[in-house]
Amino acid sequence: MSTLMRAPRECGSWFWDLDEVAEPGLESALAVAARMAAVLNRHGLLTPHRLEYDWYVLDVGGVGIRSNIALTVPLDDPSLPDRVLKSRPSGFPEADVDDIHILGAGTWIDAEGNAHREPGLVDLSVSPAPIGLSAELAVHHDVWAWFDFSGTPHPDVYGRNAPRLTAALQEISSMLGVTPEPGEATYFGYASGLGIGTPEANPDGSGPDVTDSL
Repeated sequence: MSTLMRAPRECGSWFWDLDEVAEPGLESALAVAARMAAVLNRHGLLTPHRLEYDWYVLDVGGVGIRSNIALTVPLDDPSLPDRVLKSRPSGFPEADVDDIHILGAGTWIDAEGNAHREPGLVDLSVSPAPIGLSAELAVHHDVWAWFDFSGTPHPDVYGRNAPRLTAALQEISSMLGVTPEPGEATYFGYASGLGIGTPEANPDGSGPDVTDSL
């Protein structure tokens, strides 16, 4: 297996409510994103390349405009918040930044031990909302799960990748001082603790086949 299929919905996600440990706002959100991305980068799961974010007007809602900028400086560079704000749409001078998505590639390992780079291997986002800072991590591939998307067990792939994700989630949670809440289950999987849950196997040992929705 050298080509990954990506599910249109997450296979698992984790949410950190940071209201009690970090200030809301853009600068704080980027600082938290930098710390989380550094952990993910150490585990080979995310090398940030770009930021993507929508805009909204308080008490009005989204303005339907999405911006993105290349990360030519580190996430914790003092100039980055100003660069983000300078991308504000001119027609909405009161608009604020919505969830910030940190885009990049990560490395997964196949059953033979070969490493492959994959864009969007993990999805990291941080919300600078004035009601309280929060962060979310989501995954859309089957390399973290005991079964692949066709329902076939792939223990070698699981064993080479799932522990890396769990270790990164543990390190992030320890660093932030917050235990994450698992996101909602989807057709493609669900978070269980700091990993992807394993559904009950069929009598023949196979798992759910979700390839009809990929």
